[in-house]
Amino acid sequence: MRESRPVSRRGLFLTFEGIEGSGKTTQLRRLARTLRRLGLPLLVTRQPGGTAVGRRLRRLLLAPGAPIDPRTELLLMFADRRQHLTETIEPALAAGVHVLCDRYTDASRAYQGAGRRLGVATVDLLHDTFCRRAPDRTYLFDCPVPTALARIGRRKEGPDRIESERAAFHRRVRRAYLDGAAAEPERILVVDAARPEREVAEEVLADARRLLALS
Repeated sequence: MRESRPVSRRGLFLTFEGIEGSGKTTQLRRLARTLRRLGLPLLVTRQPGGTAVGRRLRRLLLAPGAPIDPRTELLLMFADRRQHLTETIEPALAAGVHVLCDRYTDASRAYQGAGRRLGVATVDLLHDTFCRRAPDRTYLFDCPVPTALARIGRRKEGPDRIESERAAFHRRVRRAYLDGAAAEPERILVVDAARPEREVAEEVLADARRLLALS
């Protein structure tokens, strides 16, 4: 009799979103450290920049002072996203690896759709054409724009091209994120990121434990 093989459970796709300075990257790293200590297989990645092609695109997209047409910016973001999905994310999920990704299509809805005023419908058309994959959970780290910009100002490195945008741009981005969360409350968990870092991390970990069926 042929010996049966265990079926590999598909990995979960968790994305981390928020305006610049919201603390999303810090919280992603905290959750990743905890999940690794628990022995879970993880891929920690980001957009743009999750592949060799993406790293070159990231440098181009974020270089301070580089003038980029908004539509060009959106198309470059999706070039990165498509390469990232096919090269890295989809193979990891199929192998049972959980993927923690710093930004995904929700970022383009907020930044290019609202911030650059290209419209969410334009972003969704590109997503439905080239990506389609939706996250299993999106953590939206929300805080007031002045709080976020103050955090950016305390960093040692100077602001990148997008961080350097005016406050009105970041307010449009934040509003779009919250509108998206209101439209998809089952997927997007809004986390109050103005609280102390530890409190935020505890809320995210509690939700992740439930999703991953951890005791």
